[in-house]
Amino acid sequence: MTPDSNARSGLGVYGISVAAELSGLGQQTLRLYESRGLLTPARTPGGTRRYSDDDIARLRRITELVGIGINVAGIGQILGLEADNARLVSDNTRLRSDNSQLKTDYALLAGTRSSAHQPLSRG
Repeated sequence: MTPDSNARSGLGVYGISVAAELSGLGQQTLRLYESRGLLTPARTPGGTRRYSDDDIARLRRITELVGIGINVAGIGQILGLEADNARLVSDNTRLRSDNSQLKTDYALLAGTRSSAHQPLSRG
């Protein structure tokens, strides 16, 4: 995914009828999932729901979970845990990168410091 398409993935661009068609679900089902907190589409100033590509992907995940027999409450828990896990993975990746950079900086600093304290050689 390009950075531009990644930024667009969260923008609400689809009306409920298009989102229903893309997800294979009925409009009432989309409203039900929203009322149960499984989905929060963007709203226009007039209150019209606008679904994003991320919302459509979430609806597909919900459909998978319903398909294996998980109820709406369980789906909410699973989606919450998946979101928490994704955040933790992202945080861990960032922290590993920061740690690597700090180790590199420390090694450079230690090398500079030790060379500054070496006596001059007489030749």
